[in-house]
Amino acid sequence: MSKAPAPDMAHAIGATAAPDRLREIRALILRTAAEMGIEVTEALKWGQPAFLPPKRDGTTIRLGATPTHAKLFVHCQTTLIDQYRDRFPTEFTYEGNRAVLMPLDQPLNADALAQVIALALTYHRRKRTPK
Repeated sequence: MSKAPAPDMAHAIGATAAPDRLREIRALILRTAAEMGIEVTEALKWGQPAFLPPKRDGTTIRLGATPTHAKLFVHCQTTLIDQYRDRFPTEFTYEGNRAVLMPLDQPLNADALAQVIALALTYHRRKRTPK
C-alpha cells in the first residue's frame, strides 16, 4: 500500500477531472518504483502531480486528466512515446510525443502501464547501457 500523498499533492490530484483514477496510477507508480528499487520524489510540476526518479536514471512522470481520459506525461524530447507506441499499439492512445491516454470508462491496464512507468523510470540508465 502506498503512503498518503502530501497535502499539496492530494489537493492537486483531487482537483483533476479524474481523482480516483489518478490515485490508482499514483499507487502503481510508487509500487513499480519500489519493486525496481528506485526511490521517486513526489512534487508538483506545472501544478500537476509529478514523480521524479534519481537524476541520470529516468525521466519525470507527470499526471493529468480530462473529463474522458487520465494522462501520463513524459518529457517530449525523449523517445518514450515512440517506444510505448511500438510496445503497446492498441493498449493505449497517445497525444503527440508527450502523453499516454487512458480512457476513464475502461479498466486501467495496470500490467501494460507498469511497463510504461518502468521504461520512464529507467530511460537515461537504459540509454547508457551498451546494446
